[in-house]
Amino acid sequence: MTAQTGVADEAAAAAQVLVVMGVSGSGKSTVAALIAERLGWIFVDGDSFHTPEHVAKMHAGHALDDEDRAPWLARIAAWIQHRLEAGESGVVVCSALRRAYRDILTRGSRRVRLVYLEGDKALIAGRLAARQGHFMSPYLLDSQFAALEVPAADERPITVGIGEPPQAIADRVVARLAAETGPRSETE
Repeated sequence: MTAQTGVADEAAAAAQVLVVMGVSGSGKSTVAALIAERLGWIFVDGDSFHTPEHVAKMHAGHALDDEDRAPWLARIAAWIQHRLEAGESGVVVCSALRRAYRDILTRGSRRVRLVYLEGDKALIAGRLAARQGHFMSPYLLDSQFAALEVPAADERPITVGIGEPPQAIADRVVARLAAETGPRSETE
């Protein structure tokens, strides 16, 4: 193995992806973009993986079913896998409300972390009512909370309340990641 190959292997092994999750209106896109900016990582909004038909369905106030979600989750999972294989860290937004969906995204990898943006229904409903131009109908909030399975401890989520400004939330996540990583010696 050459020195360059060893460095590339180390970079690939160090790469990680954060999946910023929660119900619609919790601030996922805003917070995820701020986290990616602070860390210098690639950012993508999972909504960009939806088909135009599914966007229209949600805009009309109809929830997606598992058949609708399957190809969407597969596209996001492929993006995550590609980042890890390329040795590039990234941040992706995905509601990932159910454990089964998160399992598709993480594939059991410890290099994929969940960031769960937790908030109460009244706060989020107020945000959705004020939102302009988003395809997600505020009428779907009840179905989102009904579907939500809060991440379990074995999923190693970073759970952050959404009561603070997005910049403070992003700072909390970045600080938590730094604390978990800890200082590294030059021999690592």
